[in-house]
Amino acid sequence: MKPIKISILLATLVLASCVSWVFAKSPFNDMPQGKYVLDLTHASVVWKVSHFGLSDYVARFANFDAAIDFDPNNVENSKITATIDPMSIQTAYPYAAEKDFNNILATDEGWFNAGMFASIDFVSSDIEMTGDNTAIMKGELTFLGTTLPVSLDVVFNGAMQLQPFTRKPTMGFSATTTIERSKWGMTKFLPNIGDSVEVMIEGEFAKAD
Repeated sequence: MKPIKISILLATLVLASCVSWVFAKSPFNDMPQGKYVLDLTHASVVWKVSHFGLSDYVARFANFDAAIDFDPNNVENSKITATIDPMSIQTAYPYAAEKDFNNILATDEGWFNAGMFASIDFVSSDIEMTGDNTAIMKGELTFLGTTLPVSLDVVFNGAMQLQPFTRKPTMGFSATTTIERSKWGMTKFLPNIGDSVEVMIEGEFAKAD
């Protein structure tokens, strides 16, 4: 191989190693301290509930926000807040627009009653690390005017000191929980529509400027 080709090859390898080092996932304990805000373009809140015991009906919220007050020195001291707009319900109902189905779910007094309760809110109270990248997060969920404790199983997916597109420190999480909607006063169509609602959350959080 000619010397010039060897030089090009070496330069390419060095450049590739530098790029992979900069953009590599980082342990979250090494991430900068401070406030991290949700990147809504890479986040989702999906929920599902039993329909007559025949299938699980799946829907989502399209508009929500969350933030982390992150403490890398003691992750369990970090605080999380989140809020969901119940008017942003999206379903796969094929005649949703024609029947105004999403709006009915959002505004009906027996469902999300958004006219009286304009947001669904969560505030964390405790984080217990259960592994290198797993935790149980406890907090209070305010829904339909009632505030009750909930517990979420959280998986820390990874972190980047420099996310290649936003150029900001970024962390990613997955979380799941199951709530009994009747405890918050939503009893419509029980038990034909199930009481247990499984919630699945995905989110990327970027360091605030």
